[in-house]
Amino acid sequence: MENKKTKNLRVIIILITSLIAITIIVTTIGRDLYHGSEQSVLSFAIVHFSGYLFFLLMPVEIAFVYCVNNQDSIIPIILIALGTAISAQIIDYFIGYFVSSKFLSKYIGDRKSERAKKYIEKYGSWTIFVFNLLPLSSPIICLASGMLKYRLRDVVLYSTAGLLIKYSVIAIVLIYR
Repeated sequence: MENKKTKNLRVIIILITSLIAITIIVTTIGRDLYHGSEQSVLSFAIVHFSGYLFFLLMPVEIAFVYCVNNQDSIIPIILIALGTAISAQIIDYFIGYFVSSKFLSKYIGDRKSERAKKYIEKYGSWTIFVFNLLPLSSPIICLASGMLKYRLRDVVLYSTAGLLIKYSVIAIVLIYR
């Protein structure tokens, strides 16, 4: 009976977070598209920040590409991407640090939670770096880092390095295409 309650709670939470994600996209990027304007930097910042919270799934790399294609200067967009991503990942870290591991494992699933913890325990900071470098679920890794009481300084440092390389490479590819 408890398993069915947990499954129903997970479905409800997923529906609520999906509704939040859709609302954010519609009120930012969707509004910009509807009005025929380019994506605003504020819309990008909101979507990007939201996409790095572990409980929301947002198209952060796509939003970055779209924003870079519609802006004159790339450096501020990269800095906004870094600032919003790191801010959200610090929140993910502290949620993992302070909220019950049992509750979080039920919410994100035992398998995802245990796999993320296993990667961090086995590969340490390299896991954080690689998950931020590639379009993988880095918010879950930051959450798991908090659950494991991993050093916040290392989480921020390796997240920033991975994100900086990722967004710089995307920007360079866009410039020279």
